[in-house]
Amino acid sequence: MSLPPSAPSTAVTGPASTRGPVSVGRRLSWHAGVTLVVVLCAVYAARRHWRVIETGAGRLAVADRGWLLVATAATVATWACSALAQQGAVARPLPTGRLVAVQFAASAANHVLPAGIGAGAVNLRFLTRCGLPVTRSATALAVKATAGTVVRGCLIAALALACPGALRFPHVSATAWAVTVAVAATAVVLVSGPLRRALRAVLADVRAVHEVPARAAALWGGSLAFASLHAAVVIAVTQAIDLPLPPAQVALAYLAASSAAVLLPTPGGFGSLDAALALALTLAGAPGSAAASAVLGYRLLTVWLPLLPGLLALGVLVRRRVL
Repeated sequence: MSLPPSAPSTAVTGPASTRGPVSVGRRLSWHAGVTLVVVLCAVYAARRHWRVIETGAGRLAVADRGWLLVATAATVATWACSALAQQGAVARPLPTGRLVAVQFAASAANHVLPAGIGAGAVNLRFLTRCGLPVTRSATALAVKATAGTVVRGCLIAALALACPGALRFPHVSATAWAVTVAVAATAVVLVSGPLRRALRAVLADVRAVHEVPARAAALWGGSLAFASLHAAVVIAVTQAIDLPLPPAQVALAYLAASSAAVLLPTPGGFGSLDAALALALTLAGAPGSAAASAVLGYRLLTVWLPLLPGLLALGVLVRRRVL
């Protein structure tokens, strides 16, 4: 007796349907392993330099309240700028209030899951809830991320030209550089096919964005304001603790450190951004305790204070089926 026509297709597609969850599970396991290593290194470094951290916390406790208020206002404004950039990357109009709330919730989720997975998942879910196909939603997120990367690169180049000699790099051996280049080249070769397809999709959406000037202005203006406001938070904190560095050098140190921290897939850059920012400020000429105070103040305003309200907002948005 012959099988129905639909039976073979079921047998073929059944195993393939499990590849997605298995692949995602492996990526999450890899990210979790790297995150655990980085966090353990951060704990070790904190124990080793606890006296400097304690001194920095005490310095932050007597910081200028006016500048800390400015830093708080800049932190709140970053969520609106993130919403503006996201709207610029999408053709259809999105509900403004919900979009801003989603960015607030996404920032909290980003501090729980590594390598931007939290924020990406929240925004992807929101865009699909708004009626966009999954592929278009993912491409919109890629367009926003690309604009943010380009903006950061341009800001770093402009500040480096404005402050010659301010951008200093720690010494890295030739062996470390060779290993890094080899790993990067291998990764590019392994993902060359999917990478080319993803780049073509992103470039097509970038061209579509620039066909509408208002969308392009929202995308680039929101991305520029987002990066600038995060730098402004660090600048305001350094002013509050009387750190002896010009604001332009502080902004350059933050942008360079945050760009380098992206290479380590930790939740919200925990450990990697802290170490990179403290190192950048120290290389720029700040005392160790002052650099620790600046990092603690920045983290307090952008991570720890908004974390619980952001997670509560995430729960409310899920309950109301916004996500």
